[in-house]
Amino acid sequence: MLDHDAALAWMARWDRQQEGYLPDREERFTAMIDAVEALGRPDPLVVDLGCGPGSLAARLVERLPGARVVGVDADPLLLGLGRAAYPHLTLVSADLRKPGWTAALGLDGPADAAVSTTALHWIDPEELKAMYADVASILRPGGLLLNGDHLDTDDATPALAALERAVHDKQTARVFGDDLPEDWRTWWDAVAADPALAELNTARTTAGADHRGSESHLLSHHADALRAAGFAEVGTLWQRGHNRLLCAVR
Repeated sequence: MLDHDAALAWMARWDRQQEGYLPDREERFTAMIDAVEALGRPDPLVVDLGCGPGSLAARLVERLPGARVVGVDADPLLLGLGRAAYPHLTLVSADLRKPGWTAALGLDGPADAAVSTTALHWIDPEELKAMYADVASILRPGGLLLNGDHLDTDDATPALAALERAVHDKQTARVFGDDLPEDWRTWWDAVAADPALAELNTARTTAGADHRGSESHLLSHHADALRAAGFAEVGTLWQRGHNRLLCAVR
């Protein structure tokens, strides 16, 4: 079984792997938490969509100790890793693509914000519409949806989209040079080789939680689905290249 110290070591390795794709990851986290703090509530209720092992949730609680954060994900291994590393977090197992997932959260009232980081692009555009409608149903009026991800604009402004990716690539090269962190596949191969993670890895395989592809990678996929779900305002709150923080106001 995975103990706390081993889980923290795996989390450090996870964070480093993610930074290889997101050299501005911590800056994006900061912007997201700034937006939650700007709501002006001492104890905001926040739902972390596709929370993975809880990287964002842990930072949010550290920065805003009064916040109540409920993370939700369908990956048993990432949830198990997060529970071992961050026992103070509330992490719930549910699939955002399936009706009724909001009931699994156990909320005692409307949420002030729903946040997500590099997770929702796995959901295809049609499922995304239903998922955002579910998110709208658990947010209070004026509540926020904050989605940090690589979101492209090739369908609307292809020349700008190419420039955004170039800006991102140049920033990555400045930060890492030829010393890139391990990639996604290498991290998962290492997980599969660790006996302490065998039970969780088996559960992950059984659940079919292996993410592949980027079904809703366009900014328009998300903006259109959010407007259809009844969000009053939708726009980019922070951006570096095509790495952006999309914000929608309920």
